[in-house]
Amino acid sequence: MKEKIIRFMQGRYGVDQLSKFLLIVGLVVVLVSAFLGNNPIALILYLIGWIFVIYCYFRVFSRNVSKRYSENQTFLAKTYGIRNFFQKQKNIWQQRKVYHIYTCPSCKQKIRIPKGKGKIEVRCPKCGTTFIKKS
Repeated sequence: MKEKIIRFMQGRYGVDQLSKFLLIVGLVVVLVSAFLGNNPIALILYLIGWIFVIYCYFRVFSRNVSKRYSENQTFLAKTYGIRNFFQKQKNIWQQRKVYHIYTCPSCKQKIRIPKGKGKIEVRCPKCGTTFIKKS
């Protein structure tokens, strides 16, 4: 069975970030429409959600690889700022166990200080300002 699926997908585009995004948004919109009950807005949302899901699968099974790749690159370029913000927040959250992250009072540069060193004098690498913080 696995070989049949591999043979079927040969030459097709497959799953990428835009397809994942379309699938998640489509399913969320369908679920939201289910909670809204029986009214025209819920029906419209339901249809829009299924259009997203269908377009997602169209992209996955498409044989026009260059066109799908171009669409994905455009999506990634337009969402770079949002994805970069969340990646930075995730990185800061992971470092919280080992480091304190302070902001320089004069230039607002973020400075990472190891935890457990007591009261230390911190020198900003960007502007040279020194300030005392507890690590």
